[in-house]
Amino acid sequence: MDNGKDYTLADVMQVATDAGHIMLENGAEIFRVEETMERITRHYGVDTGHFFVLSNGIITSGGTSYSNVEFIPFKGAQLEKVVEVNRLSREIESGKCTLDDARSRLAVIRSMKPKPFMEQILASAVGSGSFCAIFGGSLMDCAASFLVGLLLYAFVLSVFRFGWSKIVTNILGSTLATALCIVFYRMGFGENPGNMIIGAIIPLIPGVPFTNGIRDLANEDYIAGSTRLIDALTVFFCIAAGVALTFLVEGRIENGIIVLEGMKTDALTAVWPIQLVAAFLGTAGFAVLFGVPRDQYLPVGICGLAGWTVYLLMMRTANASVVESTFVATLAVVLVSRFMAVRRRCPVIVFQICGVFPLIPGAGIFWTAYYVVTKELGVAVTTGFTALGVAVAIVLGIIFVTSLPGRLFKIVVRKS
Repeated sequence: MDNGKDYTLADVMQVATDAGHIMLENGAEIFRVEETMERITRHYGVDTGHFFVLSNGIITSGGTSYSNVEFIPFKGAQLEKVVEVNRLSREIESGKCTLDDARSRLAVIRSMKPKPFMEQILASAVGSGSFCAIFGGSLMDCAASFLVGLLLYAFVLSVFRFGWSKIVTNILGSTLATALCIVFYRMGFGENPGNMIIGAIIPLIPGVPFTNGIRDLANEDYIAGSTRLIDALTVFFCIAAGVALTFLVEGRIENGIIVLEGMKTDALTAVWPIQLVAAFLGTAGFAVLFGVPRDQYLPVGICGLAGWTVYLLMMRTANASVVESTFVATLAVVLVSRFMAVRRRCPVIVFQICGVFPLIPGAGIFWTAYYVVTKELGVAVTTGFTALGVAVAIVLGIIFVTSLPGRLFKIVVRKS
């Protein structure tokens, strides 16, 4: 046992379970949770520990005298806690931490506060305004999305304190964002409500369960991966439902649903410098919302910038389709994320979840909902299948690069 001190089996297993608990409830992948728990128990001399990790629970057993079952609901991503537990497990493995030290460190990590309220709502505003520019909004549209994104996240953080369900929160949040964008447009604040709404609802997109679900599938954790993807699809549906409900109510009030002419691209915000700056700022903004450590904001933004650069190159110079461009861009994001993870000694999800965000089909969700409401079902089906194709392209891109051996990236980083 560690440092010659005899710890009981229960002591070791409880510390490992506490570490896994913190990671799972804050957005870690299943395989990382299991790997961390096994690393801790192995170092402290327990070779009989067994762990079965689900998307919302951990079952542990050790020898013939220890067993434990914990229900662990996902509380919202605070990736900083995942980073700290991962770092702690590495220190334990290298013999720098006794079991008592580990227990104390875990208590400190568990008590870490999320990012300040104002920092989060400002990050949401920056993300919304930036993604509005990415999807073709004018400067006025971006300003409107910025303000709506700020108000939306203030609402979301407030209702979370009352314990409202995820379904209700996302339906009401997308309803609020859509309604505010329509009101601003009616007032002359904004030029294209479609672009404004797309940017405004982006903070609601379930990036963590979507990305982790894919990674879990890639690591053959089929139950957890499927559960997380279903969770993400439920949120997508709730967002679409809120958008559709708002247009229906607005149509009743105004005696007709507002007419949108499809995706429009502003000539000014479409230029390369603005697109790349918007991709960087938007990705960094969501790093704040996902609780990424502050010293990782820059590399996270670079991951998003790399992916969007490749996407634009494919679309504008190679004349590739949206699905093809998304697939190649996803490959770029995951490759850069894995290199960053090795270089920065940080879990890859910190970079990958945020980096892939510009590629997630938020625009497809909005337009599909709008065309359903306006009874343009043929266009709705086409738009929906395109959004589905984009999602599949992201899935395949993540799975393909995730399957590459980790030592390959370590070798390249060492040589560089």
